[in-house]
Amino acid sequence: MEAFRLMKELKSNLDQEVQYLPKETGLSLIESTQENGNGVSAKCRDARVEDLWSLTSFFGYSTQTFVLAVNLLDRFIAMMKVQPRYLACISIGCLHIAARVTEEECNVSSSHELIRISQCKFTVSDLSRMEKIISEKLNFQLKAVTALTFLHLYHGIALSHTSNRKDVLNLDKLEAQLKACLCRIVFSKAKPSVLTLSLLMLEIEALQSADLLEIAQRIQTHLKISKADLARWRGLVGQCMREYSSPECAKPDHKKLVWIVSRRTAQNLHSSYRSVPELPTIPEGAWDESESEDSSEDLSSGEESLSSSLGSDAEGPYFPPNFRSRAHRQ
Repeated sequence: MEAFRLMKELKSNLDQEVQYLPKETGLSLIESTQENGNGVSAKCRDARVEDLWSLTSFFGYSTQTFVLAVNLLDRFIAMMKVQPRYLACISIGCLHIAARVTEEECNVSSSHELIRISQCKFTVSDLSRMEKIISEKLNFQLKAVTALTFLHLYHGIALSHTSNRKDVLNLDKLEAQLKACLCRIVFSKAKPSVLTLSLLMLEIEALQSADLLEIAQRIQTHLKISKADLARWRGLVGQCMREYSSPECAKPDHKKLVWIVSRRTAQNLHSSYRSVPELPTIPEGAWDESESEDSSEDLSSGEESLSSSLGSDAEGPYFPPNFRSRAHRQ
């Protein structure tokens, strides 16, 4: 019964995934853009996604938040012409939107905190305006069907056939592999259902599990994914995993930030630490047990001005006079 429900949900998401795909022509244009050109290059985009991965880990956000943020980012930059210097604001805006969609409200970091930790040169007002632009240009379709949607469904279908495979198919490992793939723009061209099945089948082959392979093949047949399409993306995913696991690959830093301060700052911190008064001891008799319980178009027309001062270390308005749609270049 559970397997039937999951297969039905799988088919429903398959019908919707096309609505949340970035424009392939826009992605191809990014791939062909030179690194020092006026537009966003593939390397520039990939670097920003790796930054998002690190920020996601730092703030304790879920994989769902990261994957959704990448989806929003790719859909936006594949639609609009963006200069590289504005990509930081766009990517942080996508992360903030994604966090508000997927995380508990109490766990969503403030705009100020996101800007401070990411060390980006824009203001809270800049970020707020950018988030408004992103949401409007994506027609407020923010709860997207992503590769993670299919990964969880595939994993659930595999588990529904037998409970003994929970330790074999490691979901955390699969999610980490998916995040590594999303750090490369080429995988944004793949349908999420195909990309995730390619990833799953490679993992199953490594486990040498005939039973799991049969389940994956049934999923492929159910979704009518061609052998040629699956073979192509399996090859690219396999290459990505090999390169990513090599010592030469520079990976995003998922550790908490380590602050390096000057000697003077350290002395000030130590001084302020010593000046903090100790809290008085709470008498045991005053303890109340009852309280101890869990308590691509022109955006300039019709838009408000996007100009905003950055501060003393920046010159001129942060936002350009307008963004132009990639559609005009096709």
